Amino acid sequence: MAETRIEWTDATWNPVAGCSIVSAGCTHCYAMQMAKRLEAMGVGKYAGLTRQSGNNTIWNGVVKEDRDSLALPNKWKKPRKIFVNSMSDLFHERVSDTFIMDVWQVMHVTPRHNYQILTKRPERMAEIVSNKIKTVLPNVWLGTSVENEDVVGRLEHLRQAPAVIRFISFEPLIGPVGRVDLAGIHWAIVGGESGRAARPVREEWIDEIHDQCIRHHTAFFFKQWGAWGKDNKRRSKKANGREYRGRTWDEMPVTLAAM
Repeated sequence: MAETRIEWTDATWNPVAGCSIVSAGCTHCYAMQMAKRLEAMGVGKYAGLTRQSGNNTIWNGVVKEDRDSLALPNKWKKPRKIFVNSMSDLFHERVSDTFIMDVWQVMHVTPRHNYQILTKRPERMAEIVSNKIKTVLPNVWLGTSVENEDVVGRLEHLRQAPAVIRFISFEPLIGPVGRVDLAGIHWAIVGGESGRAARPVREEWIDEIHDQCIRHHTAFFFKQWGAWGKDNKRRSKKANGREYRGRTWDEMPVTLAAM
């Protein structure tokens, strides 16, 4: 577990390492390059998880369950929002059902923390949480990533997952999602892409999401413009900032939201 600069959480916890690309939003995933760096630093957990494709570092599909990390949240006495598996996907097909249930047990015995689980595989999440775990923990938030209209169907799978808080990460937002239905979704995170190969974000795409958040009383968190500003000019992430419609948006979900 580690402190983080991610604006919408306090810390990260990575009981799983490694992943594989499933959609366009994965193309420039920061975790692939980070895994390569950690391997070079001698962190064995991240060894052998990536390969080179031209000038790019990409996942090779190897996924590791790290049982040694399961005890880490117990050491954090101060309550935190914890992003689960910033370097992987808990519901990757190569993560065993048994290990997922062990992660759930850790979250169950540490109710002082709020755990934010984000997946690009919400169909598996819905199936396991509904049919195997069955217990809804009030401190576990379930989310999925939607980068463009091609994967909007992930929302339907998320809605099928029993949870007190359900959320969507529209990041990196690389295309319009249309008038997406946010019924049953308590929180939306929106952000443009960063990095040297970042794809532009358009203000009208954000407008569509923001308008639906208002309609469905969904908390709206604008994380960043990323490498491209609202004027479609490329600058540093810091220079483009986090303002949207003249202000910053740091709304968080009400933790006692209905299932």
